[in-house]
Amino acid sequence: MSSQEEILSDGRFSCVARDPRFWEMPEKERKVKIDKRFRAMFHDKKFKLRYTVDKRGRPVNYTSTENLRKFYALSESDSDLSESDSKELTVKKKKKKEAKGKREADS
Repeated sequence: MSSQEEILSDGRFSCVARDPRFWEMPEKERKVKIDKRFRAMFHDKKFKLRYTVDKRGRPVNYTSTENLRKFYALSESDSDLSESDSKELTVKKKKKKEAKGKREADS
C-alpha cells in the first residue's frame, strides 16, 4: 500500500489536495441551522419515532430525534430561547396536571 504522501505527490492526484471540493467540511457548517419556527421538532411527540431494527434488520435502540439532533442545529440566538422555552413548557404542563387533579378531587 502506498502512503498518503506518495498518493498526493503523484501527478495524477495532485489537484485533489488543492481542490476545495475534496476538503473536509468544517464542524460548524456540518449541521443545517434551524430557526425558532422549527424548534418544536426536537421535543414534539409527532416527530419522535422509535426504531427497533435498522435497514438491514439488525436490532438497534435509537429514536428519530437523535437523527434530527445529528443533522440539524438551532441557530445561536434560538438555542438560548429553546432552553428557556422548554423550561416554560414543563412548568405549564405541571400547572395543567395540578389543575386537573384539583378539578377531579373537587368533583
